[in-house]
Amino acid sequence: MPTSVTLFSTSDNMGGASMGALRLQQALSRYTPLFSQILVQQKQTSSEAVVAYDDSWWGKKKALTRFAGERLYLKAYEKSKEQHWAFDPALFGEDVTDHPFVQKAHILHLHWINHGFLSTKSFQKLADLKKPIVWTMHDMWPFTGGCHHSGDCDHYQVACGNCKFLRYPSEIDLSHEIWERKKKVMDPAALTMVACSDWLANRARQSSLLKDHTVVSIPNPIDTDVFKPIDKKEARWKLNVPQHKHLILFAAMRVDAPMKGFSYFKEALEKMAALYPETKDQVELLIFGQTQGLPALPYRSHHLGRLSDPERIARAYSAASVFVIPSLEENLPYTIMEAMSCGTPSVGFRIGGIPELIDDGINGALADYRSSDDLMRAMHQTLYAPNAKQLQQNARTKVLGNYAEPVIARRYEDLYKHLKM
Repeated sequence: MPTSVTLFSTSDNMGGASMGALRLQQALSRYTPLFSQILVQQKQTSSEAVVAYDDSWWGKKKALTRFAGERLYLKAYEKSKEQHWAFDPALFGEDVTDHPFVQKAHILHLHWINHGFLSTKSFQKLADLKKPIVWTMHDMWPFTGGCHHSGDCDHYQVACGNCKFLRYPSEIDLSHEIWERKKKVMDPAALTMVACSDWLANRARQSSLLKDHTVVSIPNPIDTDVFKPIDKKEARWKLNVPQHKHLILFAAMRVDAPMKGFSYFKEALEKMAALYPETKDQVELLIFGQTQGLPALPYRSHHLGRLSDPERIARAYSAASVFVIPSLEENLPYTIMEAMSCGTPSVGFRIGGIPELIDDGINGALADYRSSDDLMRAMHQTLYAPNAKQLQQNARTKVLGNYAEPVIARRYEDLYKHLKM
């Protein structure tokens, strides 16, 4: 009987973390003898390997109530509305231990489980089953007192408290309370932590919550047969965008999310148009993602809307001359991986796991953090690089060797084999 692995994710198609879980399950089923499935709170794809814990009308109502309860609870503590999604208390969650996917699994594999799916009590119930637990970290939340990205705060290295996201920070504030709850359930658990980037792994190893647990670094996988180079002329023709322009692509699930850095992108474009006025006739923009409306930009822009079809997304990457990601907080962004897999060089700030993907001057360019001047320099340098074809080839080669499905599936297979059953 093959080893059975159950993956847990709040959703199967809402953001990079849920896509990471879905893509990993797909990779495991294709390239290993393991039997794998995913248990979610909210199912949005047609994958037969994904099952919602309770897909009934009442189950959906309970899930919505848990989600609303988390948000309402947090409102009494949060410092500002702008930080509303930066923190999760994990107070409300479902006990999923009675589900067949859980009962029959040899290994339990957590991914992003916030927004009312699994709480610290839910984790305790899973740990009580005495099965090995793997937890793939898509951000810092598993080892902090509630925040998803701590920025320059290092309180997670001790016991949290004095949290910058809370209205009344103190040594015994909500972040410390959550840290205490996590410590109580995580310390005795048979737990192995996986970070999607070396940057996140290094931070996790400094966390007081994980000092007695193994932390390894394994990237998310990508299907390089879906995200592959498409003839640029064909891609542009199908998207109805210009054939003979340099096209700069910006993409995010929510374009106007502050941490996606669109304001820096806008400033960099304005500076490039002023310093290199000839680019106004040579450069246009591609933008996809959800937005409430775009500000005035110095170059003509083509808004493709929110894209969900992987083939259409790959077409947009292939149509672009360069992909720009000015994010201010990132782990190992799928958008860069997807762009590079399509043979499109990328430009981003030196932050988080971005420098692990972009090799400066080899498959794209890196810019100094929060510097719109340097972002402009990196964009222009990549757009007009004399070795543009080589940058494109290097981008694709990097993904094939480090992030393709068979590479990552076998790394996880090796990890599972070494767990005590």
